Amino acid sequence: MPGVVIRGGEIITPLDRYTADIYCEDGLIKAIGPDLDVPADAEVVDAAGQLVFPGGIDAHTHMELPFMGTTSADDFFTGTAAGIAGGTTSIIDFIIPARNQSLLEARDFWMNNAAKACADYGFHMAVTWFGEQVEKEMRQVHAENGITSFKTFMAYTGAIGVDDDELIGVIDTAGSLGALVTTHCEHGLAVQSLQRKLIAQGKTAPKYHPRSRPTWVEGEATHRAITLARCSGQPIYIVHLTCKESMDAVTRAREEGVTVFVETCPQYLLLDDSVYDTDDFEGAAYVMSPPIRPKGHQEVLWNALSCGMIQHVATDHCPFRQEDQKSMGKDDFTKIPNGAAGIENRLALMYTYGVATGRISLHQFVDVCCTQPAKIFGLYPRKGAIRVGADADIVVYDPKASSTISAKTHRHHVDRNIFEGFKIEGGVSHTLVGGRIAFKEGDLRVVRGAGRYLPRT
Repeated sequence: MPGVVIRGGEIITPLDRYTADIYCEDGLIKAIGPDLDVPADAEVVDAAGQLVFPGGIDAHTHMELPFMGTTSADDFFTGTAAGIAGGTTSIIDFIIPARNQSLLEARDFWMNNAAKACADYGFHMAVTWFGEQVEKEMRQVHAENGITSFKTFMAYTGAIGVDDDELIGVIDTAGSLGALVTTHCEHGLAVQSLQRKLIAQGKTAPKYHPRSRPTWVEGEATHRAITLARCSGQPIYIVHLTCKESMDAVTRAREEGVTVFVETCPQYLLLDDSVYDTDDFEGAAYVMSPPIRPKGHQEVLWNALSCGMIQHVATDHCPFRQEDQKSMGKDDFTKIPNGAAGIENRLALMYTYGVATGRISLHQFVDVCCTQPAKIFGLYPRKGAIRVGADADIVVYDPKASSTISAKTHRHHVDRNIFEGFKIEGGVSHTLVGGRIAFKEGDLRVVRGAGRYLPRT
């Protein structure tokens, strides 16, 4: 396959900013420098006047996830294709066994589904119960598959959620492997109690979903997860952190020397709970867990992001169609499948409402969207870097472009977009995946099954 040369773009990394050419061949970055001499048959990308980033990494997605009686609407092909159109070139998805199911059985199911991906992918292994079998299988997937992160849910009690004793077992086992535990922090029993009370009062509409999962439910669980990790002397990674109470728990722990990594998502930075204030069922599009928070929490998150307290902006991409999936909870908000789409819009939203507004710098943007997830989850410098020898996963971003987000034009396989009507500054003009141009000026050129599995260290 002929090489590709990106000419004259302004390369942005977490530390550097300079103008140079990049030559890619055999899936790797082969040379970086001014006016590179490249083979005559190399495909040329004219990036003059544009920004060049490492390919985006989304370390929190749920492609074709069986959940709440249905399956998330994007499979590994459509979801990674939408990501490529938006500049995301690698994902880390989740293998989620049912309670008491073998981790190995679930692994085989998810690996088979992911074979259709058109971008590179890795997996976190969710641990939904704990015992001798699970401990053995954690060690097995770590050794055989390079799975170095294990997800736990403190919500969804009685289903995929774990109790404190089980969480300690997961943390201890992961620690012995040099692996990292990531945690969904909500007090599961408190959520169930609040849900029962609301339903008993006849409060069944989507707007009651956030009332069943208030910020203090998340804040308490975040503090508890950090405390349990501290007992084991291990770091911990908090997924999709949404609120001041949780950020306060993280700040206190870090002041006391505990290593805590934090992830948030664009929806928690850019939306507030007014999205639920509707008398029809449209609020269901925003039903996710944790829910969108009241005004004020967004600024806390932006401030934390700007001062380096948040390491990664992921999406928790888990879309469900409004008409035939979300509608399962038409008469009971607890039955609305939790989740929304976002992988195509992440980089553009963070550039527009982070960089262009001055909330974060271009370097911070690249760090939290591309480089930090690669470092935290064992993919750096293969991913998340523009350097000779790295995978040729590269995004060319035109700061002069503009667009408006809409479900009518997005590539998510779903009928709603929670960022409907958001104005976007700039846009992805080219995405290279493994040295191949997979997106060019609106033309999506993805190849089903071209994505490679990413074992991690």
